[in-house]
Amino acid sequence: MIDLRQTKEYANYLHLDGWIVERIDNVNYFLKKLPIVGYVLKIQRPERIDFKVIDKLSQKYGIFQIIIEPKFEYQVSSIQSHGYQLAKSTYLPSKTLCIDLSKSQKEIYSHFQRNIRTGVARGKSFKTKVYSTPQDLKIFRNAWKSSVKFDRYVPSLESLLNLRKSFKQNKCIFLASHNIVGRIIGGVIFTITSHGVSNYITFYNYGFISNEGRSTLSMASLLYQGILWGKEMGCKTFDFEGIYDERFPNKSWLGFTRFKKSFGGYEVLYSGTYTKTNWLNLFK
Repeated sequence: MIDLRQTKEYANYLHLDGWIVERIDNVNYFLKKLPIVGYVLKIQRPERIDFKVIDKLSQKYGIFQIIIEPKFEYQVSSIQSHGYQLAKSTYLPSKTLCIDLSKSQKEIYSHFQRNIRTGVARGKSFKTKVYSTPQDLKIFRNAWKSSVKFDRYVPSLESLLNLRKSFKQNKCIFLASHNIVGRIIGGVIFTITSHGVSNYITFYNYGFISNEGRSTLSMASLLYQGILWGKEMGCKTFDFEGIYDERFPNKSWLGFTRFKKSFGGYEVLYSGTYTKTNWLNLFK
């Protein structure tokens, strides 16, 4: 199944967010010009890797650094043979958790641990709203900003609007959970990608939760609704978009990894991030 980063919708999203996008033979090449060092090229989870195209782009833009995040293990030997080195950290999650949506709703639910089932049950007393208009997204972002610590990354309103513009209504959804007085206590963003008619996959892109939402386990209910939405849309897989990976340890991921694993599912491993630096281009 094609990765989110290789869709036309995601290419348009990054283009609107200020990236240069070269889409060649159905592969997305993302370029960003950084101060002093110049251009950086990202190729993320492509179905195939064409080093001739990479060389042409490198010459065209004078690329300082090339970043490849392979989708398949067999791609690694070729990447290494072209002089790329495994990085100590990754840009995309190198390990994720997926749920098979071809199973029945009852079977999917049967793998939930007690805390998730409790959260789903409590979520029935909350109101859930789909946010889609520019004013909606402003409210959504403000709630997100007020729910997390000041050093947590929150996309700009412009970036959220660009995401909404790039994915059609049936391929992207902003959901928020409200308490009794109508205040947002948690929110999530899901996107859908496809390759052909029957290979749909749902990605859990972002999520936030307030202290009240955390105490009431409202995130469990929101994620369950995302799972059901993906299933209703004909998706075959629900991807949690990242869990803790012992190969590239980030201890801040341990908490939400335990939470995500409470939904059941199966793990998927990726090879990591490979980089190559063209020092000569630094002086061009």
